[in-house]
Amino acid sequence: MRDKRPVDELSIEELEKVLAIRKREEREKRLDRMKRAGRVVGPEVAAASSAPIPQIPGVTVPAVPDSVVPAPVTQLITEPMSARVGYSTTTPQFEDDHRTSARTEEKSRFWKNFVNQSMFLVEAAAVAGLLFLGYQMINAQSKLQQETASAQALAEQQMKAGLPTLVPTPQIQLSAVVLPGGHILNANGSSQFNLDEIPASLRGLVADQIYVPISARPQATSETAVQINIPQINVNHQIVAGVDWEALKLGVGMVLNGVNPGNKQGNLVLSGHNDIYGEVFRDLDKLKVGDQFTVRTQTQEFVYSVTSFKIVEPTDVSVMNDRSGATVTLISCYPYKVDNKRYVVFAQRVGPTGGAA
Repeated sequence: MRDKRPVDELSIEELEKVLAIRKREEREKRLDRMKRAGRVVGPEVAAASSAPIPQIPGVTVPAVPDSVVPAPVTQLITEPMSARVGYSTTTPQFEDDHRTSARTEEKSRFWKNFVNQSMFLVEAAAVAGLLFLGYQMINAQSKLQQETASAQALAEQQMKAGLPTLVPTPQIQLSAVVLPGGHILNANGSSQFNLDEIPASLRGLVADQIYVPISARPQATSETAVQINIPQINVNHQIVAGVDWEALKLGVGMVLNGVNPGNKQGNLVLSGHNDIYGEVFRDLDKLKVGDQFTVRTQTQEFVYSVTSFKIVEPTDVSVMNDRSGATVTLISCYPYKVDNKRYVVFAQRVGPTGGAA
């Protein structure tokens, strides 16, 4: 078996024996080459062949028979020295072989580490992928819950909107925002409702009350005011339910506050234009305190006496509030063809005159 120990682990005797073996083998190879070349070998061959082998304590070297080396000096010894002394023909392993083995082991460890690190990276990527998928699933579930909640809320709103209202929803009346009669005169002689008089935040809530079809108005009853007669300013016109744009085209409009001339308490509010659509209330500012006029229903006529007058802003709707007793409030734009104010006349009922004519 080959001795794989490095050189520094061999003893001096073992190194000398190895060196002798190597020298003998080299001489045998040289003699063999000379034999093949036909050269004459001198007496030093026999002397070299018969040279004693160094003795190593504990190692017995068998004697070489005389028959091994023939008498003729031309015969060469071909058997290796190592075979005749009983040593292995394999060469010992020196330190270089050990270094080669170390490099092989280092390379093997490198590849093992590389494989281990690669597997670790693959596992880390797999874990990161699982975490990402979990995060996406959680987000998707949260989004689905939000969409479901929104859909449920919308469905609930639609269901509530479809339910009948037990109590009528309060609606802002146009007359509660701005005094009736407001309009703008254009340069070409046309006119239009003055939206600027209505606060911007409330325009959308009362826009549908500015232009109301005649057919949508409540029908007159026997208690409803139907005509007004003011002889001092030559006014004798019918009264139309409502004070919207279409109503004031027809004459004098009446605020729909539920007050009739025959009520013991309440303020009947009437309005007319001063410079368009017949200029019904153009001379309203010529009335004096104490002047009397009449308001007629289908069955009775009522007399009112002027008590005061006032110029106010278009948004001063307080002038339409109820006062003490049965009253009438007359309203028109002011001044003539400027129309940025309101002229208001207050009157008190002084009594009926009897049956209608």
